[in-house]
Amino acid sequence: AVAGSTVELGCSTRGDPAPQVQWHKEHGDLPWGRHEVDREHTLRLYAVTSADAGTYVCTAQSQLGTAAATTFLHV
Repeated sequence: AVAGSTVELGCSTRGDPAPQVQWHKEHGDLPWGRHEVDREHTLRLYAVTSADAGTYVCTAQSQLGTAAATTFLHV
């Protein structure tokens, strides 16, 4: 990603009942005041900086268990 741009990271889940989805960053916090997660579980990071680079994890949890997916952001 280019510094200063907006990045979207998708997380597709299915289940009945629908799983609860959470995003977190390995080795750090999501950027304070510069992120949001929409109803489709897409994580948006605004005005990214080099400090935002790293591994992001989407975790889906339901009564049947937990699944996680990771992606790496380069800035």
